[in-house]
Amino acid sequence: MGTGASKNPDSSHEGEGRDEENLDHAGGQLYVSLKMENYKRTGDLIPHVYGSVPLVGYWDSSKALAMERESTSMWELSFVVPPNHETLDFKFLLKPNYSNVPCVVEEGPIRLLTGGTLQGDARLALFRLSGDEMLEFRVFIKADRVSPFDLAASWRAYQENLQPSSVRGIPDVSINAAPEAGFENGSSASLELDLEHYVVPPPASCANSGLVYAANLTETPRSLVSSGKFSNADVSSSNSDASNKAGTFPRKDVEIIIPDSSKVISPLGMIESKSVGTFSPLQKQESHRGLFVDRGVGSPRLVKSASAAAFTSDLKLDTETKKTMPEAAGAVAAAAIADQMLGPKEDRKLAIVLVGLPARGKTFTAAKLTRYLRWLGHETKHFNVGKYRRLKHGTNQSADFFRADNPEGMEARNEVAALAMEDMISWMQEGGQVGIFDATNSTRQRRNMLMKMAEGRCKIIFLETLCNDEKIIERNIRLKIQQSPDYAEEPDFEAGMQDFKTRLANYEKVYEPVEEGSYIKMIDMVSGQGGQIQVNNISGYLPGRIVFFLVNTHLTPRPILLTRHGESRDNVRGRIGGDTVLSEAGELYAKKLSNFVEKRLKSERTASIWTSTLQRTILTASPIVGFPKIQWRALDEINAGVCDGMTYEEIKKNMPEEYESRKKDKLRYRYPRGESYLDVIQRLEPVIIELERQRAPVVVISHQAVLRALYAYFADRPLNEIPHIEVPLHTIIEIQMGVTGVHEKRYKLMD
Repeated sequence: MGTGASKNPDSSHEGEGRDEENLDHAGGQLYVSLKMENYKRTGDLIPHVYGSVPLVGYWDSSKALAMERESTSMWELSFVVPPNHETLDFKFLLKPNYSNVPCVVEEGPIRLLTGGTLQGDARLALFRLSGDEMLEFRVFIKADRVSPFDLAASWRAYQENLQPSSVRGIPDVSINAAPEAGFENGSSASLELDLEHYVVPPPASCANSGLVYAANLTETPRSLVSSGKFSNADVSSSNSDASNKAGTFPRKDVEIIIPDSSKVISPLGMIESKSVGTFSPLQKQESHRGLFVDRGVGSPRLVKSASAAAFTSDLKLDTETKKTMPEAAGAVAAAAIADQMLGPKEDRKLAIVLVGLPARGKTFTAAKLTRYLRWLGHETKHFNVGKYRRLKHGTNQSADFFRADNPEGMEARNEVAALAMEDMISWMQEGGQVGIFDATNSTRQRRNMLMKMAEGRCKIIFLETLCNDEKIIERNIRLKIQQSPDYAEEPDFEAGMQDFKTRLANYEKVYEPVEEGSYIKMIDMVSGQGGQIQVNNISGYLPGRIVFFLVNTHLTPRPILLTRHGESRDNVRGRIGGDTVLSEAGELYAKKLSNFVEKRLKSERTASIWTSTLQRTILTASPIVGFPKIQWRALDEINAGVCDGMTYEEIKKNMPEEYESRKKDKLRYRYPRGESYLDVIQRLEPVIIELERQRAPVVVISHQAVLRALYAYFADRPLNEIPHIEVPLHTIIEIQMGVTGVHEKRYKLMD
């Protein structure tokens, strides 16, 4: 990468000026990447960047931003710049790990970046260490303009657009078609397998949250509990250390259409995610034909040509298109920096306020969104106003309580809504980031009350769920009568149904759709068979991520099977990482797994098998026939860096400091030149999105650290528990996803 700029300020072309103005109006932001390269050792001196607002502020070296080591010789820092701060003046400095050594600031004038263009000549960064000793760094500066939606979806963009990744020389995702039945030798058909014989009890904290009414898992009303009336209420909490924020860039109304999956997706008139796919024949499986799986929302569908070896697309891969696709690692770094410097203080706290008639899936959507954001590391809590109402006024309220012409009922409902909102804002002021406010909020008057309470304290985005499918509404009503504490004391199911329908009619009489403020409308999205999302005045990294998640989620029931690869030779030796083949026990498990999948998914011919790109998972999947197999580089085991291939005893002996650091904090510990569990979570986000998007069963064959992170998402386990979750060899964890939540079943095929 050389010194680059996105715009020439001296250009007189009118077209360029109009394009830049339009991008700014749509919330366009500069994505800036700074890199420094030096092949000499710098001891304990770490490259940093400091400067004026908004990069760091006030030229305070103690607040300088550390650059991350990209390789042995390269350091990198990426960030986004809002349109109102597109002039940056900064310098590089070398900062020691120990405070008793002074910082070393680069020689020469201040560097100035204006609108993405570096002012003055590109130059080396020169540091005078002592006397005449000079240290030189090559400097690379790149600035591209991106929209918030491009940034939010940038992890879906492949490096260099359709070019193979430099890692192991293969793409991020490779896909092969299902081979003909009996194509592979060693069929497992002769292995008898009684599925129920292998069932083992799951751990105490498993993913059976669907057995509990979702609203009861929400934040406990402390404004009521503090009085001592409800000391038996459950207390829910979320522990995470990451933060993000919502931007405030104005945006005109847009509409994202989610068409039926059987039809070709046209990109015209839509917000495009700019995602593209990659194709490559699988190594060692050259006889299999390749398939492309459409992974984008609103992205063009690639069409297989007659030769079955080439693909055509109406996506133009020109220079400007590439500039809208920063690589995933940069997007993550950009979001972290954006947290610290974008927008007014209240915009760093985000309130997602649900809107919609009863039985439209609000609570389920809120619980799912809460689980997703927590897993990503955003401190998130779900506040359900119905829980406040039940604690303060009891569970035996009839439909008359919800009439708009019942002043006592209206006053009581507004009171508990205000209590819940105040609790949520107080929690945010104590360090919380995203609050999910779950209630009908069906009138403009109620929503105005909430916006007034939030003014200057947090940013509100309304999330409205609309459903016109009578069958789905009827199903949701029945689930409500079965699960909601409002009807726990009603022995007559039909009487409960009638009361709830009367309550629903009371809400319908006064319902006012959202037309104010920032909002997201989900229209007929619950079935997963098409639908619409309307977005108004939404900008920023985290809101864009939320929109993208909601676009891909649905309620279609399907199982997801998680399993580690069969035992490998490195497992036998106790060595971490590596890429060895299976042991004899591992080969036997591969056959048993094939037999299991054949029996369990015999009626699910649209299922697929997902593996990592490491041969121990590919070999474990090889006996399985009749299903397409997909290799994900994102499913590779945690990168152990310089410790790859070592035993823990060798690490303890030869690298005692690293051993102790890992022992103290396995979640955040990063192997030298490797990864941490938090890094694994970031690269697994596209896998989670795809698992949510799938309507057919998926078998994921991966590795211990990766499966711990995936399982934690479904089981809603806290981040700090992830490195300690038990995922044994030769065991299948079946996650059943559907309208009643997430359920778990475990099968142990071998000891």
